Amino acid sequence: MDRIITYHITEQDAGLRIEQYLRRRGYSRQNLVELKKMPESILVNGVWYYLTQTLSAGDLLKVHIQETESSEKIPPTKLPLTIVYEDEDILVVNKPAGMPIHPSMNNYHYSLANALAWYYQEQGKPFIFRCTNRLDRDTSGLTVIAKHMVSSNILSSLACRHEITREYLAISRGSVTPSAGTICAPLSRKPGSVIERVVDFEHGERAVTHYRVLEEKNGHSLVSLHLETGRTHQIRIHMKYLGYPLIGDYLYNPDMEHIRRQALHSHRLCFPHPITGEQMEFTAPLPEDMEAVLSE
Repeated sequence: MDRIITYHITEQDAGLRIEQYLRRRGYSRQNLVELKKMPESILVNGVWYYLTQTLSAGDLLKVHIQETESSEKIPPTKLPLTIVYEDEDILVVNKPAGMPIHPSMNNYHYSLANALAWYYQEQGKPFIFRCTNRLDRDTSGLTVIAKHMVSSNILSSLACRHEITREYLAISRGSVTPSAGTICAPLSRKPGSVIERVVDFEHGERAVTHYRVLEEKNGHSLVSLHLETGRTHQIRIHMKYLGYPLIGDYLYNPDMEHIRRQALHSHRLCFPHPITGEQMEFTAPLPEDMEAVLSE
């Protein structure tokens, strides 16, 4: 990835060292360490500067990110890839159900990372996979991928500060009651399992999900869910805890009558752009298999 980011220095930032200015813009210490290793990565008014030098009002600061290596152990694979949005800093992808985010020992080629590695290879660009909001293999919908180290760090910081809004759509059998509310139930790993999670009020980590029923059709409820925290399998376990597990969930509710995977879809993502600060919002419509449950 070869990216030049330009900043116009105002009176407010005059007198700051470049490293101070960039830290205020969300760069991590590790980002600055990596920039030091890159040739002429910091230019002020066209002149190569050190990070310790001072900025003046009216200066034009350019940060040149030069990443030449690619992620190891991610073989490029030609796979369907639905890109909702792309610029020099981020990619937003609508991931299909059944596609894991990362390659694994038993699935080395069919993942979102493999598909993106192919996409970059076709453009002759290096590829390092940096996914911000990871989805389970059988959860469909939107996920955001950083295209370089700085956007990755800032997106991760946004996620930690809960500044990335995520709305999911899910389907449960029956009429969810109450029709709206907040589920506060801490989660921990199920004893003896490396995959499953359980509600655990004694040792679990804080987990909060806000939900509301959007409609009821064909004996099922379509539920909108907003995550306040992002624990593994949070929605799936919280809806089961509420008494309305997601249909098609092989781990927590193997009700496969209408769908063969958990009926869960990452429908909407909102976040400030990691470089420009512009508020971004993306939506992905309900996929066909979930739509079919409601229309049968």
